[in-house]
Amino acid sequence: MRRYILTGAPGAGKTSILRALECEGCCVVEEAATHHNELRHAMGVAEPHLEPDFIESITALQLRRIAAAPPAPIQFHDRSPVCTLALCRLLDRAVPPILAEALARIAAEGAFEQRVLFVAEQGFVTPTAVRRISHAEALRFEALHREAYLERGYDLVEISRGPLPARVAQVKLAVGL
Repeated sequence: MRRYILTGAPGAGKTSILRALECEGCCVVEEAATHHNELRHAMGVAEPHLEPDFIESITALQLRRIAAAPPAPIQFHDRSPVCTLALCRLLDRAVPPILAEALARIAAEGAFEQRVLFVAEQGFVTPTAVRRISHAEALRFEALHREAYLERGYDLVEISRGPLPARVAQVKLAVGL
């Protein structure tokens, strides 16, 4: 089984690419942070990222989703624990043990393909109830993602700006579909 990570800045279009791939029958493993934040907002928490167990909660959900993913020749993962490391850095948080262990385990097991699909930002960020980040902050977060993946030895395959069909085609070409 080949597990590919799709990552990039918030609002870059990762979810749209993944929905298109899913509609074509590809296996997609959902990301954790957005769903965690949606739930916390529904529970009345205005700023979930300020909660002390924020990173731990996201990591735990992420790990459950990885473990529960159905077997498929190719899986597309919307983010990974390396992205959660970038989030720690963005929030100036220490790496909690659950995340440190996850990072060590995925490296030791070679859990993901070394080629990471890095979706370029689109030049803007559309705010949502959960995505409350400026374009400038998104660019900083993108740089932190790039740094986190490169320092762990991943190769970044750039998925350039453009219309959704062209971006989906770039992803499929990169993984041999």
